[in-house]
Amino acid sequence: MIESMETSAMSKLVIITGMSGAGKTIAVQSLEDLGFFCVDNLPPVLIPKFAELIEQSKGKIGKVALVIDLRGREFFTALSESLNYIRDHYTISCEILFLDATDSVLVQRYKESRRRHPLTPDGMPLDGIRMERKLLEDLKGWANQVIDTSNLKPAQLKDRIITRFMHADQHLMSINVTSFGFKYGVPIDADLIFDVRFLPNPHYVEQLRPRTGQDQDVYDYVMKWPETQQFLAKLLDMLNFLIPQYHKEGKSQVVIGIGCTGGKHRSVAIAEYIGRMIGASDTENVRISHRDAERDRH
Repeated sequence: MIESMETSAMSKLVIITGMSGAGKTIAVQSLEDLGFFCVDNLPPVLIPKFAELIEQSKGKIGKVALVIDLRGREFFTALSESLNYIRDHYTISCEILFLDATDSVLVQRYKESRRRHPLTPDGMPLDGIRMERKLLEDLKGWANQVIDTSNLKPAQLKDRIITRFMHADQHLMSINVTSFGFKYGVPIDADLIFDVRFLPNPHYVEQLRPRTGQDQDVYDYVMKWPETQQFLAKLLDMLNFLIPQYHKEGKSQVVIGIGCTGGKHRSVAIAEYIGRMIGASDTENVRISHRDAERDRH
């Protein structure tokens, strides 16, 4: 593993895949901005040949991104064999980036763009989406990183990708701590989910209700309770154990979800605290985000 990480700065291959309409075009454009050589819709059976070209370039082609999707589905079953071949025969660091979104969001995007789903060009988009999700189920499990773009604007997705891959040569563990509201659904790209709905709720304090956990008075309210401090001590102890284990196994990114009812008060405050505490380490690149904090701000 150490040898592979040392060579990744010279030769890194990122496979961009996922659901149609989830943002692969934005992802490849973002990596192009970072200096990646990008190829769209490459058949998986050609990946080993492409890896050979990267090796023969002697560093001239150091960072490559390939978009693999169901437009080449007749070759899709070859992807696993191709990636295993690369790992067995080359020193190239290979990573899979999987982009996903909820069915309802994907349907809405198809309606807005007036595009047809590639699997059901003459049918309903939802039928194609469900078929595609089943076909990609195993591939999603192989991914090094899954990004849920359901609630991300294009600029936010670009920022996520640039933040992740601009540190690729520094060998840092990338950690995303995100707050969310359970009533809006659980983040589908989260590796770890923690429910803080047991904590006293600032929503029932009239002067705190319109504010978020990023406001100092709300933050202080959430933090002042003994159960909060006990929970944080236990959670940090577990994360300090888990994160090095993930890193040891080659995982380059972890998404930690902190949820409360609406994603506005308790989860935001806890995510801010956890992110700052983890971010104090020089072995991780930590990003804090709040998915639902501003939903009802108006």
